[in-house]
Amino acid sequence: MDQRSLRAWATAGVDLWMLGAEAASVVSLRMTRIASGGFDAVEEVEMMMTEKAVAAVELQSRYMTGAIGLSPLSALQCFIELYHPKVAANNKRLRVHT
Repeated sequence: MDQRSLRAWATAGVDLWMLGAEAASVVSLRMTRIASGGFDAVEEVEMMMTEKAVAAVELQSRYMTGAIGLSPLSALQCFIELYHPKVAANNKRLRVHT
């Protein structure tokens, strides 16, 4: 593996780790909101399920059209590029309401 490829994989690995850490925070914040019950809990579950379905379809569309590229690295980068903004937006939204 050449230096450029190694750097790209290392960057993708760190980005994926950061995405996982932020996603874990979102899960915690969502579970707190859902556990509190009431209208906000129902609204959060509906939003969460819709977001997950839309994101899955979007990723599948990218896969089917070849937009993720041909290599495992490009597929990982596409995954991160798709999910990171969504996770970051949820993290920001849920922290404001906490």
